[in-house]
Amino acid sequence: MHLQAQGVTVRFGGLVAVDEVSLRLERGEILGLIGPNGAGKTTLVNVLSGFQRPLAGTIFVDERDCTGLPRHGFPRAGIVRTFQAVRLFRGLTVGENVEAGYVAQGLGRAQARRRALEILGELRLADKAHHVAAGLSYGEERRVGLARALAVNPRFLLLDEPAAGLAAAEADELRKVIVEVRSKYDCGVLVIEHNMALVMNLCERIQVLDSGKTIAAGTPAQIRSDARVRRAYLGPDALQ
Repeated sequence: MHLQAQGVTVRFGGLVAVDEVSLRLERGEILGLIGPNGAGKTTLVNVLSGFQRPLAGTIFVDERDCTGLPRHGFPRAGIVRTFQAVRLFRGLTVGENVEAGYVAQGLGRAQARRRALEILGELRLADKAHHVAAGLSYGEERRVGLARALAVNPRFLLLDEPAAGLAAAEADELRKVIVEVRSKYDCGVLVIEHNMALVMNLCERIQVLDSGKTIAAGTPAQIRSDARVRRAYLGPDALQ
């Protein structure tokens, strides 16, 4: 099973944000999407998750054309995303935040509460279940956002800068959590991220955008040594 974008183009007025980009995410793999600010990464993820209609191009889950689906149709097709800004219900407890996601999927309150506690345990947040969300650290907030996304039981999970603002130890803990989530849920994971240590240690493949176009794709080793990527993004001394 795979999620595929073919020839996606997005324009905002005279600006071409994404220019005929194609991407393929297999279920069970972790794919990094990197590039400088303004490269079109988040816009592409917005298209893949139904938050932006492309001017041209097609989104497939296997052979199913999902391009014209309404926004709520993308989670039903198995595509779920997180956002750079975590939007928790700050007056509710952590458990209630995650429970709300399961209630939205049609579970009864008791079953939703049990499942929320299970998933918080998986993400090493069981001890925070009864804490008010407003008191969480930034790293904990991001993991609660991930827990809410997993309530949909995704086949494809799209993470927009999940490590933004995290210290090195928190980012490494997040890396371990993402690997475990991929294995437990057998989902494809796409990660937009500027933390290159995380990307290089987490992803099996990496695709690089610059000015709305794909300039490289390959393994971390291939991307690290690609002259085009160094010029556009990583710099000549990257990861030396």
